[in-house]
Amino acid sequence: MTSQLSQHLPPTHTRRPRGPTLPAHRLPDLPGRVVIPGQSRGAPGVPPALERFNTAPAEDAERALLACLRSPRWALRLSGHRPYPDLPSLLAASDEAVYDLFPGELAQALAAESLPALPDGTYSAAHTALTAAHTAYEAKFGHVFVICLDGVPEEEALDRVLEDIRSRLANDPDEERAVAAEELRRLARERLAGFLGARDCDMGDSAAWARPAIDGPAPGEHDEAPPR
Repeated sequence: MTSQLSQHLPPTHTRRPRGPTLPAHRLPDLPGRVVIPGQSRGAPGVPPALERFNTAPAEDAERALLACLRSPRWALRLSGHRPYPDLPSLLAASDEAVYDLFPGELAQALAAESLPALPDGTYSAAHTALTAAHTAYEAKFGHVFVICLDGVPEEEALDRVLEDIRSRLANDPDEERAVAAEELRRLARERLAGFLGARDCDMGDSAAWARPAIDGPAPGEHDEAPPR
């Protein structure tokens, strides 16, 4: 940057310094003088996928975020706070943004979640049991069952889902709303990590048990106030 600026400055004449001089790395504090700090080129240590996310147009970043959690305010907030120095900083910001969502916004995000997908080879009896459990859950709480299965082996996923549905059916609506919000927070973290290539998984791995709907308005398309 200094070399580019020097091309536009008038030539100077070398003069012998008069009196004491300051070390080379310091500049005198003279009135009217502006010191331009050095600027780094790029962000050393930032993973390429995160760097692309940091520098993407806001609309593209928000669209990618909405694929992780269908909450326009969450997506706008994460996009607006870029750049992130590392993935933990982004995940921490995601957690904070989920915690700050109003109940109506959580309901909006839950409404966009699709039914959990059954693993390949699920036998018919398990399919029937899971369908019945989902039906009972939706009838009581008014939204699909969401669960983050990060770290759960694939062969144990079905049993975990059935166990959690039956257990959470005993919750009252307020208790279940808090549990579902926590699962959404964990799902958002998992999907962000998968989206940025921070782990050996894709969006169809354990997150597929509660995938967000891909259809819906783009961020900012509606002007109404966020639901509370």
